[in-house]
Amino acid sequence: MITPVKRVNRFFMLVTAPFIGLLLCLTLYRPSLTLKLETQRFAPSAGPVQLTSGIKDQLDNAQDTATYTIHAVSSSAKRYTETTAAMNAIVDKAKTQAGRPESIYNRRITAKLGFPYDTINSSRITIELYRVNPGSYTGYAMKIKLKDKTAMTMSLGEGGPGNSETTLQAANRYGAVAGINAGGFADQNGKRYPLSTTIVGGQYLTGFEPSYKDLSFVGLNKNGRLIGGKFHSREQLDELKPAFGASFVPVLLQSGYKTEIPAKWEMSPRRAPRTAIGKYKDDQLLIIVAEGYNENGSSGATLEELQDKLYRMGVSDAFNLDGGGSTSLVFNGRVVNRPSDGALRPVPTSFLFFK
Repeated sequence: MITPVKRVNRFFMLVTAPFIGLLLCLTLYRPSLTLKLETQRFAPSAGPVQLTSGIKDQLDNAQDTATYTIHAVSSSAKRYTETTAAMNAIVDKAKTQAGRPESIYNRRITAKLGFPYDTINSSRITIELYRVNPGSYTGYAMKIKLKDKTAMTMSLGEGGPGNSETTLQAANRYGAVAGINAGGFADQNGKRYPLSTTIVGGQYLTGFEPSYKDLSFVGLNKNGRLIGGKFHSREQLDELKPAFGASFVPVLLQSGYKTEIPAKWEMSPRRAPRTAIGKYKDDQLLIIVAEGYNENGSSGATLEELQDKLYRMGVSDAFNLDGGGSTSLVFNGRVVNRPSDGALRPVPTSFLFFK
């Protein structure tokens, strides 16, 4: 694609090329002057003075031509420099104007979250950590801008399927700066296996499983965008080109609208520590972690409260992740939330973020 600046550069190269070529010829090629005296053209009275005068006129003309050429080339070069600078200024201004809607939208998001009390910023990612205290529960929010799609991934417990580790252990093992617990799990024969459809490194861990019992899939696609929902065929999910993801229940928001929360999940338990992940229209991520000191329904947030919070924050799509004792928030090498088990629970999958 030819940019405006490149188009101007090409124009001035075409304009100045003949002048530069002439100047080089005059500088590098100096022909010898051979005078052929013919009696028909010069009378016997035409002496050396007349011949010298003719040569001088030719040299003066050549010098005038060279001077004019140098002046023309200099003027063209000056106009080229001035035009290039003007075009660069126009391009810079256009970039600034194009970035304004994004910055305005980001300010609106931040205004609803408050002031971040901790931040991680690099060329790959920006993470802002906020406190959440709507009155009925307390917790934390992380707003994440992925500048590099590889700045987020999902880990499996060390050793592969059936193994588990805390989110802090996973973050330390991979060198991540932040992390949260991901999908649900099922325990069998002393092993802890990820629940339903799970994708790691673009590969299905145990194959595709159609959505059932209100389960949903959530993860990132190969373009670094959050994807999720219910999928009844592998082709449906493959169309979104998933890079990684896990399964749990339920979907909280889709395309800016609240989804119906299944009655079973509203009450089992009603209140609990919870982890949810969502995205804004500009693909920034918002993670909310609600605190709770137990899993018996007397502390933490309800799914409806979490749904309302994400909706008011302007999130377009959101998904509930595993909660209770699994709820984990790691930031800069430390555990931010207070695990309801008294310590972080080993989980089979964690979402990790890298600086």
